[in-house]
Amino acid sequence: MSTHKSASLLDARILLPAIGDAFRKLDPRSLARNPVMFVVAVVTALTTVLFLKDLATGAGGLGFSFQIILWLWFTVLFANFAEAVAEGRGKAQADSLRKARTETQAKLLEGESRTAWKMVPGTALKVGQVVLVEAGDIIPSDGEVIEGVASVNEAAITGESAPVIRESGGDRSAVTGGTQVLSDWIRVRITAAAGSTFLDRMISLVEGAERQKTPNEIALNILLAGMTLIFVLAVATIPSFATYAGGYIPVIVLVALFVTLIPTTIGALLSAIGIAGMDRLVRFNVLAMSGRAVEAAGDVDTLLLDKTGTITLGNRQATEFRPVKGVTEQELADAAQLASLADETPEGRSIVVLAKERYGIRARDMGSLHAHFVPFTAQSRMSGVDFDGSSIRKGAVDSVLAHVKSIAASASGTPADSEAVRNIQAISDEIAKLGGTPLAVVRDARLLGVIYLKDIVKGGIKERFTELRRMGIRTVMITGDNPMTAAAIAAEAGVDDFLAQATPENKLSLIREEQAKGKLVAMCGDGTNDAPALAQADVGVAMNTGTVAAREAGNMVDLDSDPTKLIEIVEIGKQLLMTRGALTTFSIANDIAKYFAIIPAMFLAFYPQLGALNIMGLTTPQSAILSAIIFNALIIVALIPLSLRGVKYRAVGAAALLRRNMLVYGLGGIVVPFIGIKAIDMAITAIGLV
Repeated sequence: MSTHKSASLLDARILLPAIGDAFRKLDPRSLARNPVMFVVAVVTALTTVLFLKDLATGAGGLGFSFQIILWLWFTVLFANFAEAVAEGRGKAQADSLRKARTETQAKLLEGESRTAWKMVPGTALKVGQVVLVEAGDIIPSDGEVIEGVASVNEAAITGESAPVIRESGGDRSAVTGGTQVLSDWIRVRITAAAGSTFLDRMISLVEGAERQKTPNEIALNILLAGMTLIFVLAVATIPSFATYAGGYIPVIVLVALFVTLIPTTIGALLSAIGIAGMDRLVRFNVLAMSGRAVEAAGDVDTLLLDKTGTITLGNRQATEFRPVKGVTEQELADAAQLASLADETPEGRSIVVLAKERYGIRARDMGSLHAHFVPFTAQSRMSGVDFDGSSIRKGAVDSVLAHVKSIAASASGTPADSEAVRNIQAISDEIAKLGGTPLAVVRDARLLGVIYLKDIVKGGIKERFTELRRMGIRTVMITGDNPMTAAAIAAEAGVDDFLAQATPENKLSLIREEQAKGKLVAMCGDGTNDAPALAQADVGVAMNTGTVAAREAGNMVDLDSDPTKLIEIVEIGKQLLMTRGALTTFSIANDIAKYFAIIPAMFLAFYPQLGALNIMGLTTPQSAILSAIIFNALIIVALIPLSLRGVKYRAVGAAALLRRNMLVYGLGGIVVPFIGIKAIDMAITAIGLV
């Protein structure tokens, strides 16, 4: 697995452009997307106009007003800066992807026979046209292999240097524009028009150009806008109280109170949190087609996982030799290895290795024995070797027993050893109950025993399923195996449930049943037969090596084609939701401390009794107000790294998570401002700013 390197927050290539972008985002059309910061910008602009009027008329107290206005503008700029830094990290990713999109020439095949071709620009290709891509050529656009097989370098997309095989007629037929054919040739039918290729979509999504707000984010924006409106009305009533008390509160102080009352911290960071969530997925080599998919991943209740390649290693391995009565394990292992020397399948190689490691049986020179190897066929369901007048076969139990029966029948009707047959069948049944695959071995007409092939469950996968269970996520293993084998592997892996002998209809039905119960479902797939289920799932992760149908049906694409990454995707989604919740809690909580700083300072001249609320012991009303405004701006900058990095995820229950949130970010949101505002008050008083 390979992930793109993330750009450091201190990288000048991100920070310097972000400063310029922060000023460009002062455009009202840009600010309008963030209701809280738009209102802050409006009142700051109005206050600036009033300050210029006072400056022209020679009014007093201009130094204090200037400092308040300066920090109000800093508050808006710091919010823009947070968003610009988040976008800058995405743009850095997009730049590396853009290098893969080169102006290539394509060999467009012509005529019905498609034997002749002409060179055309890759950007001129249309959907449905067929191009020839040979060794050394860049694949000009997204497409599907319709003929041939080739080794393709997809490093520009996935970051993996190891080439992959792309061929027609299977689940590995999709190719991506910008990748390079290393060997052989393929004919590719174009499936994407210029400007809408997979790489184009990646670049635009990574840059944030198509990042739409998620339902959760929209709801939070509505809440923040509502709170802002309430505080507009609340602050508007304050001058009447001051007039009743025979005093006057300057507009600049009312604006300062308003800005500290509204939840500016989360308002400033909300967009950056959403952008950073998608960016974390991209750096993990997963492309989310929308922010909604990332958020849905954090709320997943049911996780569907393929057995092969996700829960198990994908290839059955020989783990044990079980001889029949009267045969030694050494004799069975020797015969099994001889029958597997020419077997290049993972299962065959594992038999050779097991015999060598467990019994010290080394491969021998079969050339001198004039051996003839018999390959596996779908009809015989056996393979083996003939040498020195002897014949060894290994394969499916029923096929081997039928082979023994035919030998016995041809040998003047001599029956097969009934005890050995019963022994073989008993061993096979026992292996099947354990979830394994039995391979019988016979030498001439003599049954020797059974090889135990086992689906090897990936190390640590059971612990990961335990973590998911603590998170409240139900895991379901999907397999084409029979129920007995599926049950054994499910028990060993530690999943909550399994779906055996699964068909596309079964998968789709299971997803709909879970959704009917009000649950969110995630699954991964790579084949055309997975497309309906991927489209139905709330989070559908398509493998990049899969078919075009699968990639179009999913709302995420895993560029590394690693099915186990679905678990990490869920964790990243939960981290996004946790970060948003934690910073919202902190933002609302830290307003409490600001109330204690500003409200007593505003009314102290009219109501001296309010001095009892000055529990921070702030020096003067002016220093209290200025300190609160400065803290309000600086805390945004301080929280930018956390909003981009995300709150550290832990697999704990909702109740434990809420307690932790309230303790760390709720209580911390109250304590930190008390300390920060007091420290700023002491500093500005010492240097004489007020």
